[in-house]
Amino acid sequence: MKNLFPIILFAIFFSSCASTETMHLSVLEPAPVSLPPYIKNVAVVNRTQVAKKSRVYDAIDKVVTLEGSKLDKDAAEETIIGLTDELKKNNRFDEIKMVNTSNLTTDIPGMFPAPLSWDVVEKYCDDNNADALFSLELFDTDSKIDYSVYKTTVRTPFGTVPAIEQQANMHTLVKAGWRIYDLRDKEILDEAAVARNITYHARGINPLLAAQALINRKEAVKEVGNVAGHAYAFRIIPLWIRVSRDYYVRGTNNFKIAKRKAQTGNWDEAAKLWQQETTNPKSKVAGRACYNMAIINEINGHVDEAIKWAQRSYENYNNHLALYYVNILKNRQIGDNIAQVQQEAAQQ
Repeated sequence: MKNLFPIILFAIFFSSCASTETMHLSVLEPAPVSLPPYIKNVAVVNRTQVAKKSRVYDAIDKVVTLEGSKLDKDAAEETIIGLTDELKKNNRFDEIKMVNTSNLTTDIPGMFPAPLSWDVVEKYCDDNNADALFSLELFDTDSKIDYSVYKTTVRTPFGTVPAIEQQANMHTLVKAGWRIYDLRDKEILDEAAVARNITYHARGINPLLAAQALINRKEAVKEVGNVAGHAYAFRIIPLWIRVSRDYYVRGTNNFKIAKRKAQTGNWDEAAKLWQQETTNPKSKVAGRACYNMAIINEINGHVDEAIKWAQRSYENYNNHLALYYVNILKNRQIGDNIAQVQQEAAQQ
């Protein structure tokens, strides 16, 4: 206990002497997949049904990976529904059509098959007035069970007696893989898989009863499949994310006052005080002020101006944090440009 007091004092001293504080702002992250503006109508198909010649291997896989009857089939259908529902929330498309078909199959359960031929893509697009085809080409669940032992008590005609209870723990990995086919340019715009882990627990007085108690996992797997469908839809939608930035709060009295203004959300007033310090004769102070001017410009959405201030902080005053910030801002600038193009394409 005696050794704890100096540590607490050091922590308080260190935090009070920190030259920077962290703030958060929202940044528009471009979608990983850019769709051409002419894609307005899409069809969604399920290609995960196993071809007849591969069903023997699929049956073996279901035993090895502890899959229940029709588990993958039902959960894959939920994944299709999840994707379709999420796409319909996006004004990017005029029509999203979920196509029920049993003609599309895969020869390799649990893996991406060879891409569909463009003749097949054209047929489904023409039949459904679609510009692109979203195809679920991989869906698989892989489960493992382990057991734990717990002490418990059991009521018997002779009273309560100690007993051993078995807990079955089932860990299931759900994988869903998609391709997006662009009919006009004959191009696969994306090929990606989404994975989700789920775990179930059940208890019984012996391993068999504990395992049998896991029978309800099918509904949970279907629910995770639905979530995986929603998750994939976000690959074509720019998203707002929260990022953190450090800014200087020490150097002169103006920095201390500006800190309090920033803490209350009065960033523009804080910036007026930082602006005054950009001409401070002390290079360290001026460098920090220029850096903070980059921060306020990014907050206000002026990324080009923010880059100029950050460059000035590093080039003129050797502020190394500013060099790191320049690279962050340039990456954001690229992302902003991509996101803008994606949004403009969605509005055309």
